[in-house]
Amino acid sequence: MSKYISVYKAAEAEQLIQRSRFIAHVSPVETYEEAQNFVASVKEKYKDATHNVPAIIIGEKQELKWTSDDGEPQGTSGPPILRMLADEGLTNVALVVTRYFGGIKLGTGGLVRAYSSSAKMALQEAGLCIACDGYLKKYKIEYSQLARIQNLEKNGNFDIIDIEYADKVTVSISFEKELEPLVSKEILDATAGSCQLLDQKIEKIRKKIVDTPAELC
Repeated sequence: MSKYISVYKAAEAEQLIQRSRFIAHVSPVETYEEAQNFVASVKEKYKDATHNVPAIIIGEKQELKWTSDDGEPQGTSGPPILRMLADEGLTNVALVVTRYFGGIKLGTGGLVRAYSSSAKMALQEAGLCIACDGYLKKYKIEYSQLARIQNLEKNGNFDIIDIEYADKVTVSISFEKELEPLVSKEILDATAGSCQLLDQKIEKIRKKIVDTPAELC
């Protein structure tokens, strides 16, 4: 899988609606097995809850979709959550909304709104990102060169993910794989060729999308 939109990090959100407690958990996942394990862990944590409603989407083209109403009236909980995730173009994501029934029935429309809004809250907490194959590189530079690297980051070609201070500064950056020639040149130019490459590897990176889609606001 080359590039797709997913959630930036695991997150949770909670709200109280007509005395029912709704707790939503969401997490990025890479496989269906990982998604199932996430759902199982949430169900175990809230095994005394009235309902634990899951929704899972996996695959570059959202090939695998699965949900359940977990005892709620058919189509009132899991399917609306799954549609929302799919409509936003998200994949490789697992989400569970837990409900502790508070004694007041919400009706079909009320349930759809309650589960959907709880899921949206979790997505807002998690943030969205573009996940893609990328480089993680670690450079050792002079203190005087750090500000130049930080200014370069504003161009959006790479992200600084860690800075270590010692006799010199060690800067870890991540960027999309196809930008490797450009970013390497930027770093070399900013340090006049004096930077020392300490480590590099290719793995899945997540670039956070700053603006949350209006549908999730």
